[in-house]
Amino acid sequence: MNNTILLENMVFYGFHGVYEYEREQGQRFYVDAKIHADLSLASKTDKLTDTIDYTMVYSQIKEVMETQRFHLLEAVGGHIAELILETTIATAVTITIRKPAVPIPGPLDYVQVEISRSK
Repeated sequence: MNNTILLENMVFYGFHGVYEYEREQGQRFYVDAKIHADLSLASKTDKLTDTIDYTMVYSQIKEVMETQRFHLLEAVGGHIAELILETTIATAVTITIRKPAVPIPGPLDYVQVEISRSK
């Protein structure tokens, strides 16, 4: 059985981007995490130790987004997805990162990258 935990529209201030000014000035990033895992044991035991602690997952994502620097959103998303897979009972993870301030000469709301990983 596969169930899903969602953390949606988390907002972090980070320093990611290809251009030096992006890595110096920083900006807001919006992150979603879709985590698949077998949660059947937790639904029976009602114990945090039998599920994914989403406060821990949030803290992991916050740490990566706010203290590390990547050139590409693809690299940030991949790093976060691998971290969640390594530290939880997750069987698959999809990380979506939205970057509203991009150096594109035209109107758009944001650029979004979606990275999926599985065990």
